[in-house]
Amino acid sequence: MTPQRVTLITLGVSDLQRSKNFYDAMGWRPTSEVEGQVVFYQINGLLFGLFGLEPLAKDQGRPDAKLGTGASTLAQNFTTEAEVDEAYALALKCGATALKAPEKVFWGGYSGYYADPDGHVWELAMNPFWQLNPDGSLTLPEA
Repeated sequence: MTPQRVTLITLGVSDLQRSKNFYDAMGWRPTSEVEGQVVFYQINGLLFGLFGLEPLAKDQGRPDAKLGTGASTLAQNFTTEAEVDEAYALALKCGATALKAPEKVFWGGYSGYYADPDGHVWELAMNPFWQLNPDGSLTLPEA
């Protein structure tokens, strides 16, 4: 087994249908769904899930927990600043909340942030030091 890996990222959401509608509007297409509980999307070798907050807490073995958003950021990298701007505009059009408009940043790239309908934060970035693979995935060069 490879210990350094992630196979599934799941976001707890307060209104599964609202979140599904948001990601649908962004162009995402579900791969699998348990009606009213969880939706899965296949993305670049891993799964991304949206799970209703109450069913997620119950699945975690803590049905009375009040789940919310954590201090984490999901990110999508792009090859150009124009692609970042386009993705940011689409997210806002689909109902995202603007956090920071894309701009040149201290580390030499270009990035911006938005929050999805449940407040999960996404960064959109163009990093001139990282080359994206043809499928949009990212593999850092070995040091």
